[in-house]
Amino acid sequence: MEVVVVESPNKVKTINKYLGRNYKVLASFGHVRDLPAKDGSVKPDEDFSMSWDVDGPSSKRLTDIAKAVKDSDGLILATDPDREGEAISWHVLEVLKQKRALKDKPVKRVVFNSITKQAVLDAMANPREIDPPLVDAYLARRALDYLVGFTLSPVLWRKLPGARSAGRVQSVALRFVCDREAEIERFVREQYWQVAAILATPRQDTFEARLTTFDGKKLQKLDISSQEQADDIKAMLDGATFRALSVEAKPTKRNPAPPFTTSTLQQAASSRLGFSAARTMQVAQRLYEGVDIGGETAGLITYMRTDGVQMAPEAIGAARSAIQKEFGEKYLPEKPRYYSTKAKNAQEAHEAIRPTDFTRTPASIRQYLDPDQQKLYDMIWKRAIASQMQPAEIERTTVEIEAVNGPRSAGLRAVGSVIRFDGFIAAYTEQKEDDDEDEESRRLPEIRTGEQLLREVINVTHHTTEPPPRYTEATFIKKMEELGIGRPSTYVATLKTLEDRDYVKIEQRRLIPQPKGRLVTAFLESFFEHYVEYDFTASLEEKLDEISDGKLAWKEVLRDFWRDFSGAVDDIKELRITDVLDALNEELAPLVFPARENGGNPRTCPKCGTGNLSLRLGRNGAFVGCSNYPECSYTRQFGPANGGDDAAGLEEGTKVLGKDPYTEEEITLRSGRFGPYLQRGDGKDAKRASLPKGWSPASIDHEKAMALLSLPRDVGKHPESGKMISAGIGRYGPFVLHDGTYANLESVEDVFSIGLNRAVSVIAEKQSKAKGGRNGGTPAALKDLGPHPDGEGNVTVRDGRYGPYVNHGKINATLPKGKDPQSVTLDEALALIAERAAKSGDGKKPVRKASAKKPAAKKSAARKKE
Repeated sequence: MEVVVVESPNKVKTINKYLGRNYKVLASFGHVRDLPAKDGSVKPDEDFSMSWDVDGPSSKRLTDIAKAVKDSDGLILATDPDREGEAISWHVLEVLKQKRALKDKPVKRVVFNSITKQAVLDAMANPREIDPPLVDAYLARRALDYLVGFTLSPVLWRKLPGARSAGRVQSVALRFVCDREAEIERFVREQYWQVAAILATPRQDTFEARLTTFDGKKLQKLDISSQEQADDIKAMLDGATFRALSVEAKPTKRNPAPPFTTSTLQQAASSRLGFSAARTMQVAQRLYEGVDIGGETAGLITYMRTDGVQMAPEAIGAARSAIQKEFGEKYLPEKPRYYSTKAKNAQEAHEAIRPTDFTRTPASIRQYLDPDQQKLYDMIWKRAIASQMQPAEIERTTVEIEAVNGPRSAGLRAVGSVIRFDGFIAAYTEQKEDDDEDEESRRLPEIRTGEQLLREVINVTHHTTEPPPRYTEATFIKKMEELGIGRPSTYVATLKTLEDRDYVKIEQRRLIPQPKGRLVTAFLESFFEHYVEYDFTASLEEKLDEISDGKLAWKEVLRDFWRDFSGAVDDIKELRITDVLDALNEELAPLVFPARENGGNPRTCPKCGTGNLSLRLGRNGAFVGCSNYPECSYTRQFGPANGGDDAAGLEEGTKVLGKDPYTEEEITLRSGRFGPYLQRGDGKDAKRASLPKGWSPASIDHEKAMALLSLPRDVGKHPESGKMISAGIGRYGPFVLHDGTYANLESVEDVFSIGLNRAVSVIAEKQSKAKGGRNGGTPAALKDLGPHPDGEGNVTVRDGRYGPYVNHGKINATLPKGKDPQSVTLDEALALIAERAAKSGDGKKPVRKASAKKPAAKKSAARKKE
């Protein structure tokens, strides 16, 4: 009997079934060791020796694996086929050597690109050894990330209070998000006009032609820059005669795109399906690991972390057979198509993402998939099929038109196209980011050279130039790939880190850098510019790839990097805070001190008129203050001085709204370091209230100010207890309170309008939920993740008194803070449950039951690929 180690517990039963009784398949649950999150885990002075730590759950799993190996005939390491998978196999092997579990037993490494019986059996028939260069590349990457993070982050904490961390990849990714925001802020809109004519042929067919030349001058986009100029052109065309000078029809071919890589899959799923990158990878993981198809678990797609664009020869053959069957002979090219990647640092040995079986059409397996799986599989199948189909044949027609009005003339052009043969478009078409009609996709009527055309109407439209758009998740990932930053498995993790650190916020699918992120980027660009340069980071990625190819020694790369990097850090340690602030004031001046409309000095304090405004650093981060402090108490949030909801109307400091009719105290609207707020009176006894989220200073009048300052508001006495119910706004938003029970309200407006009946209902509903989760049985499942690999019931996500948690049998494990219950995968849940079970077994803490007082919140150290 041989022991087979895989990563995911979801694969265990399926692979054991494929291999039979002579094999025992065990799961590592991802990574089994990691560098401890403390100083000294990587020691540059000791030739970059690394100290690895095994957490509790992993220790138990490794003990189980070691015990099984001791009683076996050999060990087969079958972790995932990427660099992380190679590293996990190496870690498992190193621990087993330390435990002396191997003795003279043979060790094999196998990789399979899909979870199908044929792929697994083929892999078992072609074992190899662990690839040392791949492990070296992993060690170098892990050491670099650790050294940058644990060396640079403490500098940030000392020099920029409120900053969370810096990282080798995350800081560069943050930089290009901030650079785009700076581009938008610097952008100056320009007005322009466009002129188009709706013309008719002698056969009464109409079409649109756009103005391209006027009075002998070729027009560029911004050349018509005033209404007067546009009106003059319109008047000339209104009286002109039109004639078709030439009609040119040119046949073109459009070739299909290659099958998906990790990056292109995430981009397409975002634009076509509206999926986040994390959601895309979670669904793809389930399709890869296997779905129950008529009683048999089968992996539906190949490995989904890849930057290769080529399909295996047998897959190309299967795709061509499917094309002939599903679309017909004319859609099948004479020879197969072969692709090569254009991305930097791509690993060509990896196969593209494709179906494992092209005969499993989306329609044939729809009944076995959930809606997300169905949509993603449909897209993967169609893109892979289209990649081997005939090109689309398109006829592009261009018509040049002359307009003459006396001595004046103009040129217009009409462009259109028609698909003569759809080719691969029959299976799959690319989704465009914008919804604007493509001029070339219009179909033109029959137009003959030399014939007169009738003017129907002349249209003049006014436009303004637009700044470059903020990045979406899809364009963010595309940019990372273009720059050669990170790897396919790191794109989602990098984005999540930026969100978790409050460096970036995602609104309406757009990435908006936050003040904290702008500050960190400005600091790094001022004092560590070399290490946030795109070319430097990309060149380091290239060196890591050369290590994986066996062309570079990994410790040499580390030595070269550390020599310069540690010197740069040492130089800045002695830097004074005033030097940092001076640099940040200059770097961020357009954002923090934009020009004033009255032409005044943007850095003059609006309150005292003599002090200079400057960035200042407090325990909670940066804010803007006056140099005359403490004589002048003017402060405001770090951010635009006279833009955005948080600052509008407060450029001149305090704004008087009137007096409280009951106390005769003055009510003022002010801007502080934590944002705009209201104040009644002065001194220590003054009542203050922050503006609720979504309320702009410009919208605050005396009535609203009185309402906010009067909170909490008494709603009425509870009909059963006789105790007062109150409504207010707290740290976690609007609420009602009764006898120690808080219940959230949907909106701030509800605080001022909720009546007694509804308040009683809201509180009763909250009490019912709390009772159900504590003494009244198990709360209803928010999400069913499927059966546990051990076969003892399903794993579910539930909502308890202390927040969402995952449950299996009698074991409950709290989700990490900020984790969306709907985004939890079975792998993540199993890791959390295993960790809780291990803690209970070790006697450290009781397993959290539905009635437990304190939920466990320690993160699992299992591998988190996303």
